[in-house]
Amino acid sequence: MTHPLLDLAPLSAAHFASIEDRVARLLSTEQDVLITQGEALLPLEGAIRGAAGPGTTALNVITGPYGQTFGDWLRDCGATVYDLAVPFHTAVTAAQIQEAFAEHPEIDFVSLVHAEAATGNTNPVAEIGEVVRAHGALFYLDAVASIGAEPVLPDAWGVDLCVIGAQKAMGGPAGVSAVSVSSRAWARMAANPQAPRRSYLSLLDWKERWIDGGRRALLHAPAQLEMLALEACVVRIEEEGLDTVMSRHAAAAAATREGVRALGTGFEPYVYEASAAAPVATTLRTPEGVDASGLVARALAADPSLPLAAGGGALAKEMIRVNHYGPAATLDVVQSSLSALRTALTEA
Repeated sequence: MTHPLLDLAPLSAAHFASIEDRVARLLSTEQDVLITQGEALLPLEGAIRGAAGPGTTALNVITGPYGQTFGDWLRDCGATVYDLAVPFHTAVTAAQIQEAFAEHPEIDFVSLVHAEAATGNTNPVAEIGEVVRAHGALFYLDAVASIGAEPVLPDAWGVDLCVIGAQKAMGGPAGVSAVSVSSRAWARMAANPQAPRRSYLSLLDWKERWIDGGRRALLHAPAQLEMLALEACVVRIEEEGLDTVMSRHAAAAAATREGVRALGTGFEPYVYEASAAAPVATTLRTPEGVDASGLVARALAADPSLPLAAGGGALAKEMIRVNHYGPAATLDVVQSSLSALRTALTEA
């Protein structure tokens, strides 16, 4: 027996490189783009461990759980870390970044999450990038959730390390991810004696053996099915048009916020200001005394296909996420999700 997803011809280096080129065009970047063979945590951690070390002074912005993880990695690398934490229902501002530089002018690395799908906020990267660039610091950005839902422009924003994943707004696979790397970031890694080498976390291995070698020989066998799925999802975005894809996400987010208010059932947007709300997912605060996880379980029991989830950790009792991303970024999905929540609340 055979299967259309099995017994495929090996993915060539030229095909692999062509997919990287497509991702680079998606990011409108002239930087080097590497497609890493694993979920986005691989390049997220690899980029920090490659660029940070005992001589690094980092400003780590925390607007959700991933920001907390980045701070842990930076400290594990031996970096001096200053955390800038803001309430999860809002966004960080460029003025707050500027104040951090004024207080700690030795900062030479800034880590930031663009959009936090877990908390539903998004940060003004363009304005923050101007501040970071003015101080000469290296700028590291997690754009895993934002790519495809809102603009992600590493070159225009001065981002040195920009990590993306395909599993959310792009509507693609979770098993591969990508990172764009500036020449400044490569230089920082090359000068870092602690940067991973001969390791799955090593971006430098890929730089020296893949990019510098003219992208002729892959380091190891690629995740073929995931690479083909990534190519297919990028082609689908190209055919629909990136602006159209982003408009769908923005419309779904706006409809969710307005629809919640129209329901009149006590749900409220968790992120107070629409300008700070991520287009990739909308988080909702449940009415007082209503357990979010129980409500989501009731709604999903009626329709398991709905893109609903309770908040993580301590937020599981009070937050619901409407994950209107990828193929689910439609008004029909939003309407079905809100109707299901209203029915579940009535039954509860």
